[in-house]
Amino acid sequence: MRRSPPCLTFLWLLAFGAAVPAFPALGQESQTLAKAIPAPAASPPDDGNWVMAAKNYASTRYSELDEIDTNTVRDLQVFFTFSTGVVRGHEAAPLVVNDTMYVVTPYPNKLYALDLTKPGAPTKWTFEPKPAASAQGVACCDYVNRGPAFADGRIFINTLDAQTVAVDAETGSEVWRTKLGDINKGETMTMAPLVVKGKVLVGNAGGEFGVRGWITALDAGTGKIVWRAYNTGPDKDVLIGDDYKPFYDKEKGKDLGVGTWPPNAWKIGGGTVWGWISYDPELDLIYHGTGNPGPWNPEQRPGDNKWTGGIFARNPDTGQARWFYQAVPHDLYDYDGINELILLDMPWQGQPRKVLIRPERNGYLYVIDRSSGEVLAADPYFPANSTKGVDLKTGLIEYNEEKHPRVGKVVRDICPTAPGAKDWNPSAFSPKTGIVYIPHNNLCMDWESVEANYIAGTPYVGANVKMYAGPGGHRGTFTAWDPAQRKKVWELKEDLPLWSGTLATAGGLVFYGTMDGWFKAVNAGSGELLWQFKTGSGIIGQPISYRGPDGRQYIAILSGVGGWAGAIVAGDLDPHDASAAKGFVNAVSDLPQRTTKGGMLYVFALPQRR
Repeated sequence: MRRSPPCLTFLWLLAFGAAVPAFPALGQESQTLAKAIPAPAASPPDDGNWVMAAKNYASTRYSELDEIDTNTVRDLQVFFTFSTGVVRGHEAAPLVVNDTMYVVTPYPNKLYALDLTKPGAPTKWTFEPKPAASAQGVACCDYVNRGPAFADGRIFINTLDAQTVAVDAETGSEVWRTKLGDINKGETMTMAPLVVKGKVLVGNAGGEFGVRGWITALDAGTGKIVWRAYNTGPDKDVLIGDDYKPFYDKEKGKDLGVGTWPPNAWKIGGGTVWGWISYDPELDLIYHGTGNPGPWNPEQRPGDNKWTGGIFARNPDTGQARWFYQAVPHDLYDYDGINELILLDMPWQGQPRKVLIRPERNGYLYVIDRSSGEVLAADPYFPANSTKGVDLKTGLIEYNEEKHPRVGKVVRDICPTAPGAKDWNPSAFSPKTGIVYIPHNNLCMDWESVEANYIAGTPYVGANVKMYAGPGGHRGTFTAWDPAQRKKVWELKEDLPLWSGTLATAGGLVFYGTMDGWFKAVNAGSGELLWQFKTGSGIIGQPISYRGPDGRQYIAILSGVGGWAGAIVAGDLDPHDASAAKGFVNAVSDLPQRTTKGGMLYVFALPQRR
């Protein structure tokens, strides 16, 4: 007898033109799960397209294409380039749908459609959403955008001034637009949307401006709001009801989104959703993180500050919460919980488990049962000293009292720093190796808490920070981690912080970029550098792989330094001001000598055989 995928899974796979995956016989499951594999229903067979930033709902960022492999990659060469005309931080993933590539820029969030059937991929159309210029003044960490999403013949983008826009993928004409946030309160939008069951899922940014975080579902056909779940406040606002069944006692109780804050502080408490969302069609649950509480100064907000710094599982139709896990109760260091959530099926203590993998900003790689929210493992992939570990029985992280921030005192050598061991930039997972590939920082910081006063639309931080290189003196690390064995397989040390995403391929390769502009391909098994190319500007974008109209495999990456890590270049900041960019400038004061502003798409391929 074979398990049949649920009806929803079947319809979803048909909608994307993919074959329904074969599910293992019940008696064969433990044998099939000899190592971690992507959740089958969330990762249909690769059709050569790249229709969402994370590649699939499992967020593997893995391509099954293998024409470019460990033997041929040395011959990789530029196939075409395209200038976006914008010189802020380019964090987006390009999309490819059949014969068209779609690229969205940082503010002013121009959307380009490039014709892949013609030499040089000329522009088919350009869509300009014209977001409000004043949004630039409330963008925390550069004017970035993390990419579009495609579904049902439409491209969906978020604009910096907190609007979501649907654009006809063929013509470039606007279909609808919905305003979701208020820039006068400091709300912006930088995340890549995700389309699930006819709903466009988006969240706000602005945790450093004292906004109230939320995730919203829009009807993909009309743009009308279907539901909105806040991440602070009473249960009715957070969409916590009868379906809510958290694993840990610390997540249980009435209206914790109010009671774990000082009076009314939850109204300006952060918890924004500016990172990644994953979806399991089999369990019919979406997973999203919640950002830091506001302000950074923890003495101004005693309590656990729910529901910030954690992970929600929600019903995509209603937004109702199924479970929540708070990785950093009463966050002390700006350790947002917005990083990627990789959905895997893997053996655990002799039994198959449905898990999600997340390398958190706090320096621990979490393995969590995605059905229940139980933490199965939380192992350090970075030498953290701000905490001492995670108690798996209670789910609680233990803070190091010696590194606890205090008003009027400078606490030195806190590791990791505020952007975390790893910020937003996503990892990749290869089912061929069973390894998660993590691009991350190696940074520590000095921290001084100060009093913050809330004024709508202005920074609400309450800390002076200075960042610098961590143990060993290098500022970035690329780590290969085996989640089943709970150990590091290999790592590469990089001089500068790593701020790009990662791509793994069936050719046995992993691609990532550096802040001084090197785009690299390494052996997925050993980490050996096999190929690199110097782009015109630092790389903080997300690499993708696709099959072109000619049947060949291509690799694409956006180059254009910026973001929080590269604000010193993109924003022309003074390298002598150690406090600039909330202290990040001190860690990368040499970056202006290593790279310059840019905004360029690079597409690579092997030489065409004659």
